Amino acid sequence: MSSSNIQTKLLDIQSNLLNFAYMLTSNRDDAYDLLQDTTLKVLDNEEKYVENTNFKGWVFTIMRNIFINNYRKVVRSATIIDQTEDLYHLNLPQESGFETPEGSYAAKEINEAINSFSDEYRVPFTMHVQGYKYNEIAEKMDLPLGTVKSRIFFARQRLQEMLKDYAR
Repeated sequence: MSSSNIQTKLLDIQSNLLNFAYMLTSNRDDAYDLLQDTTLKVLDNEEKYVENTNFKGWVFTIMRNIFINNYRKVVRSATIIDQTEDLYHLNLPQESGFETPEGSYAAKEINEAINSFSDEYRVPFTMHVQGYKYNEIAEKMDLPLGTVKSRIFFARQRLQEMLKDYAR
């Protein structure tokens, strides 16, 4: 097939290609980028088109493959490989804040603030943060459930007041 014939056929299916690109990307700008990439790829590889094959199918396959390759590239670039000795970073929440010096400083300040509480507030609050249920704390400390809840509430309020400068 001649170069001008391929260009004509390609222009005839541009609207179909744009619809397919939009279906793949769900974003107008990304769809136009995908359409442009596909058009360039088809024009660069027009000598690879085999006569008497489905031209439209060939072009749509090129578009789909470009989309898949771009998607895989994005996924690979977003993947974080933990190379620490004991896979320390795998155990951290993604938004832990510990990767910055400011995050480490804030965690140190929070611990100091909690440790400044008297035992009657610090112990139940720390246990609650560690995952103990209210009734488990009450049982372990031999206190009424309401007392435990109020101490944790007041400790939380005091902590918020002490660290109000860190609120974002």
